[in-house]
Amino acid sequence: MNTDLAERPATDRRPGVPGLLHLITVVALIAAIVSAWSIDFAPFTLLDGVDEVVALLERMVPPRLDDPGRIAGLAVETLLMAVLGTVLATVVSVPLAFLAAGNTTPHPAVHAAARGLITFCRAMPDLLFAVLFVRALGIGVLPGILALALHSIGMLGKLFADAIEQSDNRPREAVRSTGVGYFREMLNAVVPQVIPAWIGTFVYRVDINLRTSVVLGFVGAGGIGFALQDALRGLIYPRALGIVCVILAIIAAMELLSIVMRRMLLTPAQSNPGRDRAVRFAFTGLLIGACVAAFVVLRINPLSLLTWVGPSIEIFTRMVPPNFDALGSELFSAAAQTVAIGVVSTAIGIVLSVPVGILAARNVTPHPALYWAARTWILLVRAVPELILAVVFVAALGLGPIAGTCALAIGSVGFLAKLVADAVEEIDPGPMEAVLSVGGGWWKTLFAAVIPQAMPALVGSSLYLFDVNVRTSTILGIVGAGGVGYLLFESIRTLNFDVAGAIVIVIFVIVYAIERLSGWIRSQLV
Repeated sequence: MNTDLAERPATDRRPGVPGLLHLITVVALIAAIVSAWSIDFAPFTLLDGVDEVVALLERMVPPRLDDPGRIAGLAVETLLMAVLGTVLATVVSVPLAFLAAGNTTPHPAVHAAARGLITFCRAMPDLLFAVLFVRALGIGVLPGILALALHSIGMLGKLFADAIEQSDNRPREAVRSTGVGYFREMLNAVVPQVIPAWIGTFVYRVDINLRTSVVLGFVGAGGIGFALQDALRGLIYPRALGIVCVILAIIAAMELLSIVMRRMLLTPAQSNPGRDRAVRFAFTGLLIGACVAAFVVLRINPLSLLTWVGPSIEIFTRMVPPNFDALGSELFSAAAQTVAIGVVSTAIGIVLSVPVGILAARNVTPHPALYWAARTWILLVRAVPELILAVVFVAALGLGPIAGTCALAIGSVGFLAKLVADAVEEIDPGPMEAVLSVGGGWWKTLFAAVIPQAMPALVGSSLYLFDVNVRTSTILGIVGAGGVGYLLFESIRTLNFDVAGAIVIVIFVIVYAIERLSGWIRSQLV
């Protein structure tokens, strides 16, 4: 994402980088002010809503679980959906990555088509896929699994292809000299190089999909989100908080498990190569077992992974040709509101995340207690999906973009603070030691040696956060948190698929344009 920028020595960076950073800062401030004005977001008026939020939280306490057996079953269902969706996406992403990688694609046209498919899957929100699949296939876990798989292809395909493009070409030349074909060349020379990166990406994607699968129940796509939405609709807030606590426990446990698995799978044992093979064999066995369990527990007919295509195509084709006239200017006003929500939430998220991320960096934090407090806060915030936060803020502050902005701003802390902490922990310790050696205190060290080194990585991560927040803001309308999402889900609910098609095109254009803009800015900073 931004490692190239973070690792490049300061002397190697382009002369125009400082000026570009200043320009980006000014433009970002202006955009944040204009966006806040456009959605009537006044920070001081939010203080009036604090009492409402506190009152809502008091109504949720103490949490309770009225049907622990059912909730436990839904929790297992959610976990298995995440695993199976990621595995299905991986099966598709591996060959797609070879077609999308510039050094392994058989033809430029194939490369463009593969990259286009990956970009489309990444740009379209997973909840949108889920809504369309639910409409095509009915309520159940299969639409949720397919939605997770399709959206995951956008990330897995891109990162898998990037790993292939970064592989060493010399082993390929050696294998090619033996006269083997294309398939054997890829299998013997490329795959061994990229497997570690692929494993790390896969484990991380399971973690992401677990968070996503939690909210798929909001649209009838299976998982524990259905029980949560049922409790919220019935205003049974203690039950809702009990379910949220279960979700927190699941995601926190998965977070810790993923950390352990990445460490075991990606840290080679120099003195015991057999351990690496045993660990990877055990991981493969565990994965196969989880997939088999998913088919059995979720009662999925393997043939349904093929038969879903027909009904889904029928729904998707009803979105063509798109009808832009039905909503008129309302569509573009809602789209502008979506972007404004993303801009303001990102700006607030940056302000809140940087201090937390610095305290969560082991090499900078002034005290171990602050380190663990910051890390715990990051974990807790990351464990709560933004859609759930949006539900809470809508209940406390009312319908509209303010609730969506607050939800995304809080959610941004869990995302960006972790990236800030990781970037700070990877900085060169030399400048810090130099400042300390001349008697500089913690604050002097922070501003003179830490922030200047971490700044490029911070800018890159912030741009990526903006990209993610705009995508997420497109779906917050499902719970009345502003943006174009409300129009989208209303059009699908009322079977106006041609209108939904127009909204989908607008969402894709927005997300794609912002992704390209962010990518261009990052490329200029490298």
